[in-house]
Amino acid sequence: MIAISLKFLAGRYHATPWGRHVNEGAVEWPPSPWRILRALVATWKRTCPDLARPRVEPILRALAEPPEFVLPPASTGHTRHYMPWFKKGPDNRTLVFDTFVAVYRDAPLRICWPEVTLDDANIETLTRILSNLNVLGRSESWCQAELADDSDNATGLVCRPLQGDLCPGHEIVRLLCPDTDSAFEADRFVDHSRKKPRRTAPHYDPDWHLCAETLWLHKERWSDPPGSRWVSYVRPRECFKIEPRPRLCQTHDRPRIHVVRYAIDSNVLPLVTETLPVAEAARRCLMGIHGRLTESNGVRGRSDVLSGKDERGQPLSGHRHAYYLPTDEDGDGRLDHLTIHAGEGFGAHELRAFDLLRELRTGREVEQSHPLRVLLLGMGASCDHSPGPLAESRVWASATPYLATRYAKTRGRNRIDLASPEARAAFLSADLRTQLAVVRPDLSGEGVPEVAIEPLWDDHHVFKVASRWRTIQFKRFRRKAGDDTGRRLAGAFRLTFRRPVRGPFALGYGCHFGLGLFVPDDGAPRG
Repeated sequence: MIAISLKFLAGRYHATPWGRHVNEGAVEWPPSPWRILRALVATWKRTCPDLARPRVEPILRALAEPPEFVLPPASTGHTRHYMPWFKKGPDNRTLVFDTFVAVYRDAPLRICWPEVTLDDANIETLTRILSNLNVLGRSESWCQAELADDSDNATGLVCRPLQGDLCPGHEIVRLLCPDTDSAFEADRFVDHSRKKPRRTAPHYDPDWHLCAETLWLHKERWSDPPGSRWVSYVRPRECFKIEPRPRLCQTHDRPRIHVVRYAIDSNVLPLVTETLPVAEAARRCLMGIHGRLTESNGVRGRSDVLSGKDERGQPLSGHRHAYYLPTDEDGDGRLDHLTIHAGEGFGAHELRAFDLLRELRTGREVEQSHPLRVLLLGMGASCDHSPGPLAESRVWASATPYLATRYAKTRGRNRIDLASPEARAAFLSADLRTQLAVVRPDLSGEGVPEVAIEPLWDDHHVFKVASRWRTIQFKRFRRKAGDDTGRRLAGAFRLTFRRPVRGPFALGYGCHFGLGLFVPDDGAPRG
């Protein structure tokens, strides 16, 4: 048995069956034996002219018998483009379809001649010719050809000449094959109807019907090439039904996305004091986008990590859901970046929502003429991003007011004198130390009780944020009924650790909306 293995390196096979127009969208599959044999002749004469005809002709005559095919998984496709035609003018174009068979690049097409045997010399000659065969069909059909090992058990759909009745699940296709009696002759090139026979075709090398040029055949109006015959083949109906290969995505090796960064852009950027409304707007817009992406049967999906609530609407514990942290990173007093961080990480739908976020609506009047736009800068794991609130530092200072998580007692044994700035600072410092241990348990080895907490206030013991803003200047009421954020004690502090630690640090009440945010303190004045 002789078997040839063909791999299409571009993943495509382009060829139009004989007698069909290219715009009919028909594709020749499997390749016709006539085409295969002509390709072998062309490769021989073009790349191996030193091989004498007596060495090659016996091989070609043996391969002129109709072969069997083992078809790889395949599907059909096409492209369309406009070619210059010039029939009606210089700007005239005609639509051309290019239909092809798409196959896997590493899936071979196997062509078998079960009854054909060749000696060692012929095997060596055929191997040399096949090694130089790089195109089958049109010029886009790059291929790699080689002799297949007889011991290989090829798997795939078998296409063979029709013998007897048609099997269920199969169809009949006609393939142009060489006629073993006349393909290697030249008598059809001579007109014998005249008294003196005259040759009607050019001389070819070798002078076979098999080598006739297609252009001459069309010019002479040959319905079928001389030396050819049509053979009915049985082909499986599902030969163009391809099952996509599963992609081996090792998602467990990929770091989960924990950080998303945006640049905020507008002709009038919001002040740092509007951190809470900007953070709320970001949460509200992302939840809306996520709901539209996951909507099913009129019911919008919800995201625990974006909303911070479970399916019953109860707030999540553990602070693993999203923090919305607007920041002023150039020190001009206006918000210019938005960082969204979640220790739990984000899923595919959340990441798609981040990609679609373009604009925030906080309700400011100025946004009617100067919309607040956001530009996605990047996504990554916590270790991949370290700008702004994600940096590493030993000293951290308040960028927004720290709000107490509990109310100060004004009666009883543990009452607090709210008229005393020192008493308020001591109460807030104790609450801050507690929240630091709860929210950042990863810092337990850093000696949280030993962290130095220093109040940031002016000469009159009035808390100052970034040496500029008073805590009362910040908007501290959320857009929901019954919110008491603005009535809680607020302050500004500096945290000093024993060694550099990585952010973000957002602590206290409303910390998921940018309140209680600390940023690295490099000693330079801010604001």
